Amino acid sequence: MTSKTDSSQPKAPLGLKIAAIAALVFMHFPILIIALYAFTTEESTYTFPPPGLTLDWFRVAFTARPDIWEPLAMSLEVALLATIVAVVLGTLGAAAVSRFKFFGRDAVSFLVILPIALPGIITGIALRAAIGLMDIPFSFLTIVIGHATFCVVTVYNNVAARFRRMSSSQVEASMDLGANSFQTFRHVILPNIATALLAGAMLAFALSFDEIIVTTFTAGQQETLPIWIFSQLAKPRQRPVTNVVALLVVALTFIPIYLSHRLTHQASSEQ
Repeated sequence: MTSKTDSSQPKAPLGLKIAAIAALVFMHFPILIIALYAFTTEESTYTFPPPGLTLDWFRVAFTARPDIWEPLAMSLEVALLATIVAVVLGTLGAAAVSRFKFFGRDAVSFLVILPIALPGIITGIALRAAIGLMDIPFSFLTIVIGHATFCVVTVYNNVAARFRRMSSSQVEASMDLGANSFQTFRHVILPNIATALLAGAMLAFALSFDEIIVTTFTAGQQETLPIWIFSQLAKPRQRPVTNVVALLVVALTFIPIYLSHRLTHQASSEQ
């Protein structure tokens, strides 16, 4: 069943259009300010309008500031590993809750999605206390564990929603035809949940890449790119470099979020 075309939908009234534009400006105007002052000729103070525009800060950031690359690499590695953990645990959790009935199923579903609703500082304090009690040194591994706690939720929500729209008769037919559990998953379940799984994974990667609060409590002496940016705010020298790196973070998070949105929209249109 295909979705209605845009031509069959009524046009939005002018007031609603104005409200939508105002909401977008309110949400994204600060990002435009960051973008503007990544090009300013001023080094430590900002005035509006900027006295001049230059591309020199991009050259400085990418050639004269080697301290950027290690935090960037760590952020990418953490996001990748946290996403892998989230894909495995989130998919298994969604399959268990959506496909089977057992005592406490609703409670399990609630507990799985709870971390995304908790303030980051609460999650950070809880993780730091738990890691300390287990006498695990704060390191790259503890950052991945911290990020995986909320990344699991994004994968779980996407995949669980897809499982709810998937007919159980397909799985039953596969088993009746002699397929084992792995074959059923590979040829029946995975093709049905693939777009939801990929969308959840990309969203998890984006959330992990720019996370700072939980990272602060679990990183120890490690430094991810968001922590590097935060530390640079106290240093007025070459402040536009911080804005250049912030634009890099925006670009790197925009891509997976956009692709996740497109995949989700495409999958909804095909229902």
